[in-house]
Amino acid sequence: MSRVVVALSGGIDSSVTALLLKKQGYEVLGVCAKTTENPEAAQVVNNAQKVAAMLDIPFYSLDVTNIFNEKVIKYFENSYRNGATPNPCIMCNKYMKWGRLFDFAIKELDADYIATGHYANIKNDNGTYKLYPASDEHKDQLYFLFLLKQEQLKKTLFPLSFYKKDDVRKIAVDNNLPSKSSKESQDICFIKAPMTTKKYLNNIFSQNPGFFIEKRTGKKLGTHNGFWQYTIGQRKGIGLAAPEALYVTDIDAKNNTVFVGYKNELLAKSLILKDIQWSYPQQKSSFDAKAKIRYNMQAADVHVETDGKNAKLVFSQSVSAIARGQACVLYDKNNGHLLGGAFI
Repeated sequence: MSRVVVALSGGIDSSVTALLLKKQGYEVLGVCAKTTENPEAAQVVNNAQKVAAMLDIPFYSLDVTNIFNEKVIKYFENSYRNGATPNPCIMCNKYMKWGRLFDFAIKELDADYIATGHYANIKNDNGTYKLYPASDEHKDQLYFLFLLKQEQLKKTLFPLSFYKKDDVRKIAVDNNLPSKSSKESQDICFIKAPMTTKKYLNNIFSQNPGFFIEKRTGKKLGTHNGFWQYTIGQRKGIGLAAPEALYVTDIDAKNNTVFVGYKNELLAKSLILKDIQWSYPQQKSSFDAKAKIRYNMQAADVHVETDGKNAKLVFSQSVSAIARGQACVLYDKNNGHLLGGAFI
């Protein structure tokens, strides 16, 4: 019997993941990572423990507060400090789920696999493990998984790959799981409502007045209280009067300057990626693919020229608001499986 460690969060997806694996005959263990010293983090562990108790599976709590603070929270804060737009979920997957938790499961609990509630599908293609989209097209999570390596994919299970979210909710209700009424998790788990990202950053950084400058003309249009309050492509909250809507087009963190312009000034046809993490070795140096420059966009057609480490991407149609710090993820143009990606 194969042993599987499930990354339990106390939520619906991970709870149903554990339930399905147990019904499939695996020896299931639950592990919940405590990420911060906040009461909310302790509640997550408590919720996960309740799920494990109901499913009658062994439960472990893993304290990852130090590494989470270093690799996720500080990364998040420093990205804004440098004028970039971070993606903490990707870093959490790398250093938490397929970092500390993966090592704990495989090396210390002697598990054959780890499993999570991600919506993705791993296929073994003659010894090469490839990540394909899940059945629920609204829950594509390949974007957040581009840093996973072959040795990790080989020992990972995604039981929810063939389920729709509504089906998962129904399974939770039908089996009376403690998580059956839990809400979707927030994008940034360590910033809890009513706290917002803007308020969080304002608590860290002192107010520092700077200028809004029109990128095209160099003209000063007004002042702001700190560049970290803005991201590339942002329209709302700028508060400048203009003949048409103004957008944030660039950020100069060193000089505390926020550049603005009109919508067409956000458009770009090409992009250079450095230090690409390929999901598996690519055989061609020139090929067509699909690409996302942020999670919540439709994948765009792109031509890729690569030397294996870096790549030039040329989009068939201009894309808007390429933001430094976000991930650009590449997909197969025919079936959508993950090719690789890099931070912009």
